[in-house]
Amino acid sequence: MNDPVQRLKVLGAGICSLILALGVARFAYTPLLPLMQQQAGLGVAAGGWLAAINYLGYLSGALLAASISDLVLKDRLYRIGMVLAVASTVAMGLTQDVVLWALARYVAGLSSAAAMLLGTGLILNWLIRHHYRSELGIHFAGAGLGIAGCAAAVALMTPALDWREQWFAFTAIAGVLLVPALGWLPAPDTSTTTKAGHAMVDRPPGLAFLRVFMAAYFCAGIGYVVSATFIVAIVDQLPGLAGRGALVFLVIGLAAAPAAIVWDFIARRTGDIDALILASVLQVAGILLPALSSGLLAAMVGAVLFGGTFIGIVSLVLTMAGRYYPTRPAKMMGKMTLSYGCAQILAPAITGWLGAHLGSYAGGLYLAGGAMVVATGLLVLLKGLERRNARVEASVREEPPVLPPSLTPCCEQG
Repeated sequence: MNDPVQRLKVLGAGICSLILALGVARFAYTPLLPLMQQQAGLGVAAGGWLAAINYLGYLSGALLAASISDLVLKDRLYRIGMVLAVASTVAMGLTQDVVLWALARYVAGLSSAAAMLLGTGLILNWLIRHHYRSELGIHFAGAGLGIAGCAAAVALMTPALDWREQWFAFTAIAGVLLVPALGWLPAPDTSTTTKAGHAMVDRPPGLAFLRVFMAAYFCAGIGYVVSATFIVAIVDQLPGLAGRGALVFLVIGLAAAPAAIVWDFIARRTGDIDALILASVLQVAGILLPALSSGLLAAMVGAVLFGGTFIGIVSLVLTMAGRYYPTRPAKMMGKMTLSYGCAQILAPAITGWLGAHLGSYAGGLYLAGGAMVVATGLLVLLKGLERRNARVEASVREEPPVLPPSLTPCCEQG
């Protein structure tokens, strides 16, 4: 019998893990970036490289997630990752050495992969086994809450605390989140059936579908990472908007918190790929608005559109991947995230290079917006592949079996 309290605890573990590993370990860096540039001597290009190294850690975690199938091992690595999220957060406040910062950002990237891929896969596996709807909207609310919470925390702490003290405050928050992230997630069930005894069967997509899907997700990674990493610094550099970047980042997080749940409902009506196409179109507008207009209103509307779409895209893609592989959901999630992660290494480095030459990170928004236009086109192509695959499967089901001559009915033999 299903236990609704246990379901809430499992989803709560996932939410806390995302707030911990994404909100604190990974994205506290974004609202703290201008403060670290002012107080700790962090350069513009170095800020971009630290972001790229963080995503290199995330990519390393994705490689690991894609290479292992053992649920018990995934559970163990997830738990190690949550502890590393706390360790990497405190490390950021213990030094001003760029090399040590880089190491801490790499470890933070590993921990965020543990939450996003291993933790998400374990939770989706648990939901499927217990016959709950295989949707991750509630789970991914943790990402938006983490972003919004970090932005609000920095805004509240900045008048009283310097950059180093704020990293230590985030460490204390991380320690509190660690308890439910570890304690509320049960050990994985390694059987091949659900609780009702139904077989769990993997149904991988075709190779062409997978390649186009990964290419689209690569472009989505570029679209996501520039705004997610540099939007505070970009807005702070716009005329008349100095100090407003943290507010815009807060709006992104508030928009992201319910977004994955909303996109779950949209996908139920339109289908997953049509929902992804719609989210991509809206994200193009969200990314480019702050670049095309210097007003606060444009930046806020852009933040709502961006925050309301990027986490929806991630949630829909990872849910689709998990449905293809219900017995080992992190397998395809890891492959998709390799594509997403490569983009997250390249784009911040390119944006940092552009920032060093142009004097701001704003040029990266055009790079991100262009990438999302390409992603939209690839998703339209993916829709065509899905229809073709559906027609092929339907024709195979309708085709009568071909019997060998010895089994052909006598009335049909010559």
